[in-house]
Amino acid sequence: MAYWLIKTEPASWSWDDQMRKGVEGWNGVRNYQAANNLRAMKNGDLAFFYHSVSEKSIVGIVEVVREAYPDPTDASGKFVQVDVKTHKSFARPVSLADIKADSRFADLALLRQSRLSVAPVDEASWQAICAMGGVSA
Repeated sequence: MAYWLIKTEPASWSWDDQMRKGVEGWNGVRNYQAANNLRAMKNGDLAFFYHSVSEKSIVGIVEVVREAYPDPTDASGKFVQVDVKTHKSFARPVSLADIKADSRFADLALLRQSRLSVAPVDEASWQAICAMGGVSA
């Protein structure tokens, strides 16, 4: 199993929206590196659900339930989406400031490539962030 982080602007698609819907296609990604990360996702992989822009915090976890397939919002046919299912909410959101303040996360893609909307997360960081958020990994 691999671990990921996916970003969304809560005004466009929030954790509450994800909770209500349950399963949703993760589409609209137009960065080639992020799209390659979507292509690398496998069924059962887990991803942190990150609210960008105003909140800047990890608020929950989703599970990949359908691997990459053509993104219907992309007229060019170059980009893909995956389907993600609500897995669990964080008891406490983990803010970007908290992550930046912790030296364990110095190599995390969230910090090194801050504009990347779909990024890998190493297992040690996954475990630590889950603990910070009050959920079992």
